[in-house]
Amino acid sequence: MASSFRITLAQLNPVVGDIAGNAERAARAWAEGRAAGAGLVALPEMFVTGYQPQDLVMKPAFARHAMRMVDELAKRCADGPALAIGAPLLDGEGLFNAYHVLSGGTVVARIRKHFLPNYGVFDEKRVFRSGAISGPVRIGPLNIGFPICEDAWYPDVCETLAESGADLFLVPNGSPYYRGKFDRRVSIMVSRVVENDLPMLYLNTVGGQDDQVFDGGSFGLNRGGALALQMPLFDEALAHADLSRTDAGWSIDEAARRNVFPDEWEQDYRVMVEALRDYLRKSGFEKVLLGLSGGVDSSLVAAIATDALGPERVRCVMLPSEYTSEASLQDAREVAARLGCRLDTVPISGPRAAIGQTLAPLFAGTTPDITEENIQSRLRGLLLMALSNKFGEMLLTTGNKSEVAVGYATIYGDMAGGYNPLKDLYKTRVFQTCRWRNANHRPWMNGPAGEVIPPRVIDKPPSAELRENQKDEDSLPPYEVLDAILEGLIDRDASVEEVVAQGFDRATVKRVEQLIYASEYKRFQSAPGPRLTPRAFWLDRRYPIVNRWRDPG
Repeated sequence: MASSFRITLAQLNPVVGDIAGNAERAARAWAEGRAAGAGLVALPEMFVTGYQPQDLVMKPAFARHAMRMVDELAKRCADGPALAIGAPLLDGEGLFNAYHVLSGGTVVARIRKHFLPNYGVFDEKRVFRSGAISGPVRIGPLNIGFPICEDAWYPDVCETLAESGADLFLVPNGSPYYRGKFDRRVSIMVSRVVENDLPMLYLNTVGGQDDQVFDGGSFGLNRGGALALQMPLFDEALAHADLSRTDAGWSIDEAARRNVFPDEWEQDYRVMVEALRDYLRKSGFEKVLLGLSGGVDSSLVAAIATDALGPERVRCVMLPSEYTSEASLQDAREVAARLGCRLDTVPISGPRAAIGQTLAPLFAGTTPDITEENIQSRLRGLLLMALSNKFGEMLLTTGNKSEVAVGYATIYGDMAGGYNPLKDLYKTRVFQTCRWRNANHRPWMNGPAGEVIPPRVIDKPPSAELRENQKDEDSLPPYEVLDAILEGLIDRDASVEEVVAQGFDRATVKRVEQLIYASEYKRFQSAPGPRLTPRAFWLDRRYPIVNRWRDPG
């Protein structure tokens, strides 16, 4: 009986809906595994369709197309190692999230996912049926148990597989990033390994899909939870896991290469870059543009876009009014020059005057207020969208999570755009992220190294510059106060009383709460952006637009 076995783990980036393209990626990985002497090549959860397909997978024609592709892969990959790959299964019992094992030209096993996540960004109970727990599959000398993603987060499936004679767990995943997620994954998987005294290979996908970034970081654990294999975060990679039979059972060769992971600031920044890069690549856009005001938010978005695409594919546009300071004009020019991006200047004073004249008969007898301020923002949105339409460049919006939370943004104005890289990044973290980018450069960045955002841009008081001497703190609490309150009310779902107990003024907390609820309609219409936390706006936090409830505390 063989005493060794090689498994090739393919940590790859599928495209949702690109069934033929994803199958081709799988076939190439299988060919590399065959060349390396693997007995099994494994790909992540729902790889054939891409993950998450959401309601698309409920379309019978889509599910049947994916299943036909699995059958074609089986025939194509008949002469060589087994291939394990995620794809839907539509049969007489319903629609399942399934993992298919292909060998010798046929599908030899179909494992149905048992535990369906139904929280945060996941709605699998809406889409799939829960499958019965399957036993292990014999591949070469090994009995391999395949708990699919969530199935390994609870003891039941792994325990059943171990009792049924599994020698190894191989866990295919589509597990998206949020800050601190990797450590949580490892902790839970160590529990499954220790509970069952079996080694595990944990295989995750990579790449961006709408608001989610799948961060890879696939790993292997030996008995006792010892780390035997660690693949990189965010990058596509293939790893060959060599297993050897010992007196205690099968073990993963711990000589395999390990990767050192970056800190959370770098991980967040990488997520924003990869999310934008994949959103554009997968939706067919090659270039972007953004309004560059000379402020910290738009400067950071310009840096992210440049790192994602390269400076030659980023257009920055300055749209000054009579309230735009000379310092802001200089700062915008300096940021664009340091990044190497094109900068166009389109003054809005003339169009603003024309709109003022048009509305003058209707506005007669009224006092200028936020209406006139918002006209400026909406003019900028109009002009930027015109450039986007004319030149096929996706418009990026630049509002941070603090502004998105309290509605400190103009709908159809500075909220206009196709993607928002800062949507889940609070303002206080924007400042620190700018400092991090100035001090760090990585091979995956397409922008220049060095201090790309001048310190004066980071240090000056934030302002929308829609009226004379305007500052953000005229309308909002200081950002260090606002963000702490928002983290309580949004990220921790704390009550008003609990936030006040932290030392914050009750009237300020109640005002922030009112702003959060009152601006839900804006968020409903806002551009998507990368998820950095477990309480990102969109799928993680779904509130009614019309809502009269307020915390009575």
